[in-house]
Amino acid sequence: MDLLQTLGLRIPVIQAPMAGHQAGAMALAVSEAGGLGSLPCATLSAEGIARELQMLAAATDRPVNVNFFVHEVPPEDHTREMAWRTTLAPWYAEFGIDPGTIRPAPGRSPFDAAAAEVLARFRPRVVSFHFGLPAPELLARVKSWGSLIMASATTVDEAVWLEAHGADIIIAQGVEAGGHRGMFLSADITTQIGTLALLPQVVRAVRLPVVAAGGIADAAGVRAALALGASAVQVGTAFLLCPEATISEVHRRALASPAVRHTALTNLFTGRPARGIFNRAMRELGPMRDDVPRFPLATTAMAPLRSAAEAAGSGDFSPLWSGQNASGCRQVPAGALARSLAGLD
Repeated sequence: MDLLQTLGLRIPVIQAPMAGHQAGAMALAVSEAGGLGSLPCATLSAEGIARELQMLAAATDRPVNVNFFVHEVPPEDHTREMAWRTTLAPWYAEFGIDPGTIRPAPGRSPFDAAAAEVLARFRPRVVSFHFGLPAPELLARVKSWGSLIMASATTVDEAVWLEAHGADIIIAQGVEAGGHRGMFLSADITTQIGTLALLPQVVRAVRLPVVAAGGIADAAGVRAALALGASAVQVGTAFLLCPEATISEVHRRALASPAVRHTALTNLFTGRPARGIFNRAMRELGPMRDDVPRFPLATTAMAPLRSAAEAAGSGDFSPLWSGQNASGCRQVPAGALARSLAGLD
């Protein structure tokens, strides 16, 4: 498959879906620029998904990628939750937070029948998944209306599995990438390798088009990925300072500061490994812990600390997602940045 020709793209740039950090406006700008904009839906209700897709359908006839998580929702574990809050007690005391007043924070929802019902009305050109693929019957429904299936692989084994289970496009997500790791066959972070090592191995292992993701921040990086066999690139971090991004001012300041040069994988904020700017929470608690509530339940206990710190202008307890290479972050419209990544500006 010639990916660009199949999708009608003018540039080999896919804007990474960044749940909670952007909405349809960014997807629209990138798609209108000739790339593939992405709408993240993990934090949206069915009504929210429909609202964003309606806006996109009215504004463009360019292809758009609609993205979902496909994690298993864990049962509530009161014992684990209370033990984790005990661990966080010194910081609750520092900010004057009563742990007994903490209520469940809004979480991330996996792809389900209700979301599929919404998608059936719009039939997006591409539907992508993080953490594997949905149940076979849901996947078959998406494919039945002609959507191409794109999914993230963080290892060669995951890429081979995705090809065997119905994916049409593989995203080779190197360990440099910001935000959540797409890993799903193993929870062992020692399996995670860099983009330039992962990409050519995945290209050799599968017959599908491969998209490179992680550490790509400029036109030179795009050219390097294409030279290694990628059909396109997926870029997220570079778009975070664009006006279409919906991140907090605390996050924006961190991305524009020297602090952005130090990132780490952490499970403190959500329960799954994700790359963000190294901050106080990671330093004092350790970035990866075995006692954190399972994804996405870990969000609850950390949320009041995040709110209190951000109210004081600090990102000490915030998930400041960023890849290892934030050098491409610029305060320019997302469409202009997409064209720049393709070497057109």
